[in-house]
Amino acid sequence: MSINKESSNLILDKQLCFSLYSANNAMSRAYRPLLKQLDLTYLQYIVMMVLWQESSLNVKELGHKVHLDSGTLTPLLKRLEIKGLIKRARSEKDERIRVISLTNEGLALRQQAEEVPTAMLCKSKMSVDELSALKATCDLLLTNLNHS
Repeated sequence: MSINKESSNLILDKQLCFSLYSANNAMSRAYRPLLKQLDLTYLQYIVMMVLWQESSLNVKELGHKVHLDSGTLTPLLKRLEIKGLIKRARSEKDERIRVISLTNEGLALRQQAEEVPTAMLCKSKMSVDELSALKATCDLLLTNLNHS
């Protein structure tokens, strides 16, 4: 049996998914030393960025913004609470709802984190315009895949 390699759709170097996967791994490795200085994992950093923007959210809203389900988000939030960066409380309107808010320590960490995006821009060796276009394309792909 002969395989026509040139016309196959199963060539790894032609796969967008593999490029995205590889870029994601490289991005994670680039973030790691920067986030280590903040004592945060990448997902913790993402959650903190949302909280630095919103100040207080319920778990469902937070999960929606960071694209994480409660099974992944709950242990992550517990670890951030143990670190003293957030507090979890019951909603005054509905005690079934958990509200997440920043502590003073969590708010103070924002100042240190301000340097991370600039450092990542330098590591990428791409222009702001190139990175903005890449982000817009990734956002469109995410939207399209979520609505298929």
